[in-house]
Amino acid sequence: MSGPQCIAIDGPAGSGKSTIGEQLARQLGYLYVDTGAMYRAVAWLALHEDVDINDGPALGRLAQRADVVISHPHISDGRQYTVTVNGQDVTWDIRKSDVTRAVSAVSSHPEVRKLLIEQQRAMAKQGRVVMVGRDIGAVVLPDAELKIYLTASLAERARRRHTELVERYGAVHENVPPLEDLIRDIERRDDIDHDNMRPAIDAIVIETDYLSVPQVLDTIAPYVEDTV
Repeated sequence: MSGPQCIAIDGPAGSGKSTIGEQLARQLGYLYVDTGAMYRAVAWLALHEDVDINDGPALGRLAQRADVVISHPHISDGRQYTVTVNGQDVTWDIRKSDVTRAVSAVSSHPEVRKLLIEQQRAMAKQGRVVMVGRDIGAVVLPDAELKIYLTASLAERARRRHTELVERYGAVHENVPPLEDLIRDIERRDDIDHDNMRPAIDAIVIETDYLSVPQVLDTIAPYVEDTV
């Protein structure tokens, strides 16, 4: 079968990787896997069950017994996929500000990362997968036939996230922090995640500041066609 069986898309928060990954997977008829949603699901469960987000072993045990499922969306409410934790739909809950603040700490623990990476690799073995995250090409799927790394300036990434939150919740809502707060939060997450979001040496790096979503997809298209 021609074309890459696995496409890895990485990049920092707000670089557009989720939107690009979802739309690329839809175009190709591939499975779309947002690995960040898996870490967010564990972070949500930790907050829900009052597990210390700085306790790696406890989080590892929590992740081990958590049934996290990512599936195609079954509700037309703007979601890219449905996320359930132990049967509960948490698709929008994992996007709330408290989870966003906690997810970098949760994902930094080796106990959590080891377990979720194993699950992600198992998903990729199915083939015809677009997997999105921060370390997919470099760590999770080093043998992926096509690796894309999307990046953008801090200011642009914060602007995009603010626009996304306003569109979802409205201009005045507890889940829509001021733009300045978003800039600081994304900068903090970048610092925490620095070691886990380096591009693979063979990744195609695309600066997205001045590109629309269709333009980014057009930039990627020739690489998809050239990968056999």
